[in-house]
Amino acid sequence: MKLLPGVYIAKKKNGTLYYRSSITFSNKHISLGSFSDENAAHEAYKEAYNLLKDYSYEIDNYNKGIHFLSFDKWVVLINFRDNKIYIKNPIYIMNRYFIYYININTFFKFDVDDLFYYSTHKIMKRGGHLFVSDYGMQINILSRYGIKNYGVVGRDYKFANGDSTDLRYGNIEIINKYHGVSKIITRGLPFYLAKIHVNGDIIIGRYPTEVEAAIAYNKAVNLLKEQGIKKNFYENYIVEVDEIEYARIYHQIRLSKKIRNYIDIK
Repeated sequence: MKLLPGVYIAKKKNGTLYYRSSITFSNKHISLGSFSDENAAHEAYKEAYNLLKDYSYEIDNYNKGIHFLSFDKWVVLINFRDNKIYIKNPIYIMNRYFIYYININTFFKFDVDDLFYYSTHKIMKRGGHLFVSDYGMQINILSRYGIKNYGVVGRDYKFANGDSTDLRYGNIEIINKYHGVSKIITRGLPFYLAKIHVNGDIIIGRYPTEVEAAIAYNKAVNLLKEQGIKKNFYENYIVEVDEIEYARIYHQIRLSKKIRNYIDIK
């Protein structure tokens, strides 16, 4: 039986037949998806053919009319047509950056340096968080910028141009990079507040530098663990000082009366 162009029959494990569609462009064989009937598979092939041949088709056109191709495949084909690079994820390459489409209404800009990573890692969105699956784990993509999983925009980091969809490195400014440390401005002068959460937030102290506050947090973690507090506290990895300087600050740093009293009580 001769099938319509771009269509071939496949078989599921249970023996059920279904139809697959594919197209070849610039010597690249591209699978277009699976379909329940031959006509739908053929329509997907025709849609792909038009996308690849006609430059008047743009990504924003997807919300016009009925489509047999998924939106992801639409982006993939248009990018391949325009940039001559086949990428399996819904990415469109611009000059010095690229756009990653979550859906027709949601997309993010990334530096071209991240192109290889996101070409092989699909971004998913759940509960307002963006993450990828990496070695079986769900990795928040903001962690690539040094932003903690519980980081809050405006408090721990901010977007320099105000655009939260612009995830290029130059647009992301880290405000608080250490666990338990927050930068506070009072009368135009900065200081760093260190606090730790046990049964509630406990103030560790206020310090003139971010490094001192981060070390104070680590010291509080160590003392709480010594007192038998079994909690999975994060600890700060500090690169600004060497081991000798870290030890000096650690032993000289003073903790607040609140945290000392809490440790004594325990």
